[in-house]
Amino acid sequence: MKILFLFIDGVGLRPPAADNPVNPEVCPALCRLIERHSTPIDACLSVDGLPQSATGQATMFTGLNAPFLMGRHCEGFPGPALRRKIEESNLFLSLKARGLRVRFADAFLVDSPDELAARRFKSVTTVMALTTPEVISTLDDLCDDQALLQDLTRETIQDRYPDIPPISPEDAAAHLFGIARTCDFTLFEFFQTDVAGHSSDYPRACSVLRLYDRFLASLVRFTEAAGITLVITSDHGNIEAMNERGHTRNPVPFIVFGPREAELRENVKSLEDVTPAILKFIQ
Repeated sequence: MKILFLFIDGVGLRPPAADNPVNPEVCPALCRLIERHSTPIDACLSVDGLPQSATGQATMFTGLNAPFLMGRHCEGFPGPALRRKIEESNLFLSLKARGLRVRFADAFLVDSPDELAARRFKSVTTVMALTTPEVISTLDDLCDDQALLQDLTRETIQDRYPDIPPISPEDAAAHLFGIARTCDFTLFEFFQTDVAGHSSDYPRACSVLRLYDRFLASLVRFTEAAGITLVITSDHGNIEAMNERGHTRNPVPFIVFGPREAELRENVKSLEDVTPAILKFIQ
């Protein structure tokens, strides 16, 4: 079985509201998948306070209840103790140990993993990728259309890399599908949704979601035709409540579309279940 995992940062589930841009008029493809192919899962993990990125993502990609282990929800980049937990055991390490072909499709604007390792601040997914450096995508991969930029269209790097042409969201979907069909497991992370959620700018949030939805609509057609199982989830809520600047305690969607989708969904009730369920599914 091939899995294409889309991690979309900061998207929770909330009933329709005037300040909720996660609606069919803004992002019909995403809403259709939520309605027909998802289950709500817990991102709070029995810890008081608002869920945060470092512990939420660490939980998602290790199967450990990171906020419980840390004693709180930790925001931003993981600190030394949490980094050690990620480095000891994570989804990439487990998949590579089985001899599977794994790829982190987000391009880092570096020439080599060594350059990435030298950075002081690293996200959860960066820490995880550095435990299996062969999965990392670099600037050369982006230039060869063998990786995606986190903004999908490359617009955010035009001032620094004018020789790398912008692309459409549909082109980005085609590039990601080309990667996914050669791998057993592919991960792509999109965090502009969380950035827009923190802005309290409703039009900006709608613009980000519309862009992602164009990408998603194309990608769904590709994966369905190829029999690739598409998994989409988030680390915490945010963009669904634009009247709040911070994260929310709303559940997040766990979307599975493709072969054996019900089997994978039924094993996931919270972020803590995501990695164990994928490892069971893909064995």
